Amino acid sequence: ALHPSTSAADDTPINVILLMADQMRFDVMGARNPVAITPSLDKLASEGVMFTNAYSSTPTCTPARAAILTGLKPWNHGMLGYGAIAHRYPLEIARYLSSVGYTTHSIGKDHFGWNKTLHGGVPHGYEGTMLYDGIPGEDDNYDQWFSDLLPGVDPMATGLTFNDYRGRAYALPEYYHPTAWVGRHAVQWLQDYNATKPFMLKASFHRPHSPYDPPKRVMDLYDPDKMPRPYRGDSWDDVFATKFNSTPNPGIWCGNVTWDNLKTSRQAYYASVTYVDEWVGLIYDTLEMKGMLDNTLVIFTADHGDMLGDHYHYRKGYPYEGSAHVPFILRWPSNNLSPEQGGPVTADRGITSDKVVELRDIFPTFAEAAGHSLEKAGEKVDGASILSLLRASPSTDVGAATAWREWIDMEHDICYNVTNHWNSLTDGKMKYVFNAYSATEQLFNMTSDPQEYHDLVNAAEYQQELKIWRGRLVAQFVAEKRGEDWVQGQQLMRRVKGQLYSPNFPKSDV
Repeated sequence: ALHPSTSAADDTPINVILLMADQMRFDVMGARNPVAITPSLDKLASEGVMFTNAYSSTPTCTPARAAILTGLKPWNHGMLGYGAIAHRYPLEIARYLSSVGYTTHSIGKDHFGWNKTLHGGVPHGYEGTMLYDGIPGEDDNYDQWFSDLLPGVDPMATGLTFNDYRGRAYALPEYYHPTAWVGRHAVQWLQDYNATKPFMLKASFHRPHSPYDPPKRVMDLYDPDKMPRPYRGDSWDDVFATKFNSTPNPGIWCGNVTWDNLKTSRQAYYASVTYVDEWVGLIYDTLEMKGMLDNTLVIFTADHGDMLGDHYHYRKGYPYEGSAHVPFILRWPSNNLSPEQGGPVTADRGITSDKVVELRDIFPTFAEAAGHSLEKAGEKVDGASILSLLRASPSTDVGAATAWREWIDMEHDICYNVTNHWNSLTDGKMKYVFNAYSATEQLFNMTSDPQEYHDLVNAAEYQQELKIWRGRLVAQFVAEKRGEDWVQGQQLMRRVKGQLYSPNFPKSDV
């Protein structure tokens, strides 16, 4: 039988916790942005490593979560855009950790599908779930709790929708807010946990996904007139200001919203992140109080970001930084890792790393912390254990001695409009985008222009660089055997029709 590995310090197995926010931009953290108020996340970063080039390969809710579930890239888990997650995958993070002796529990947003017959979420291997997906039509645990306590009251009484660009303070007492509900359940679960078995806990907050509806006391921490203004490109994004904005509504995906509206939206969004941060702090305090902190590995991340009006875009589903670049913090246990867990971490705490990491890396990282290398077990994943970047080299150059990917692949099938359909590659220094509908390209220098103001696709001095990145995407499509709809010879093909699932998507229960 497989058993969880123990730490070298005191024979206590390593617990693993995945803390997630939904739709949280990478740059709304105090550690990266002086306007953002996130003391708990800043503390977590100061006691671990913050990755400055972390991405979500398919930056919408369900395909991003498929990457976390499977450790695979989009073509291999099969979800190329926003659709329904498979009922079951051959290898899944919670099911795997259960098989090696872990208790697994998920609180908050799974977005794994809803079983109307069983009146519950599809568990995907989690032994226990306590769900708030924020999906109309699902009568999940939060919805049932809310209607029991406040019969006849609308949980959306604030008057915003789930894809709203507007923001305003929560209309009900703070106790009923979904963020408080998820946070309370996570704290309570940890307080009540006294088993000798190690655990995997996922606490997944729905916010700052719209509605941007923080409690008023948190919203008042921010001055709307001091919110950062959205990034506008030199001309490449002008088309998004007007072309697709014929019917303005609170759920637009692009268009020119006035600053008077956007500053309140951004105020409420930032405050929604701060409210999540408060609960991250309470979860941390609970780990400390229970004596679990020394033998628990914690990752904080998000499934994708939110454009918040950058380049006239809103929400997610785009290759641009506000959408695809996510926060990613890893805090390793102070009880150092045993040889079975890959060996001790030698990096200093409080460092940053510019290595390119992605949501697919969470599964192999947790598996290695549990003492079970997926690679050694012959299990095929595309992600790699991030712990390998935290050993074997001085902290001044984290991961220098480790072979690590040079760039990450990203893509999204048609979303909102036929023209929003793309593939992208980035190494954190450059970003290449192929827009499938028009067969046009974009190239950004992320080092000198992290706001993506300047599209360099026609710049003479970047033509060789453009050719290199195009060749990398061609090689990827060929290696993945995507076929002639995607690539012919050395040419990327225009794709007017979408393809939501690859041939690797599980067709039925496996």
